[in-house]
This record gives sequence, structure tokens and C-alpha cells, in this order.
Amino acid sequence: VGEQVSLQCSFKSSSPITESLTVDWTYRPLTGGQMESIFHYQSVPYPTTVGKFKDRISWVGNVAKGDASIAIQSPVMSDNGTFICSVKNPPDV
Repeated sequence: VGEQVSLQCSFKSSSPITESLTVDWTYRPLTGGQMESIFHYQSVPYPTTVGKFKDRISWVGNVAKGDASIAIQSPVMSDNGTFICSVKNPPDV
């Protein structure tokens, strides 16, 4: 709580990394409910502009090195839940 946390995500691809590569992070609270998109990356990072993670997510990954990690600033207990990282690098999924 209170200190920046890194959410690690690494990937391997059989295709060369291009600007078509996308990274999507989704979140579901511990209490259940809807999956919520909290971060998108395609050539540049697109942190969410709505919801509980607004202005708190930063890109710390490096797709050239197979890293799609993000960081969350000022985490609180209510942020607890399931975070899913999905990487697509067409034609490799």
C-alpha cells in the first residue's frame, strides 16, 4: 500500500516485433464483476482515462525485449484483484 508496484508481464513471439503489436491490461476486482480495460499499448502507451486507475498507471515495459510490464502508483487495498496481460503480435497471437 502506498508504494509504486510493478506488474510484470513477459512474452515471446515467433514473429518480428512490429508497430502492429498490441498490449492490453484488464482488471477484475476481488469482489468479482466486469473486467475493466486499464491499459492499452500500440507503439505508444495509452493508460486508461477513466475509472479507479486513471492517472495512476505508467508503462515500464520494452516490447523489443519481450517486456509488457506496467506500474501502478499509490496502490490501495481496494485495488486488489485479478490483472491480466494480453499481448498480440500479428500474425502471432
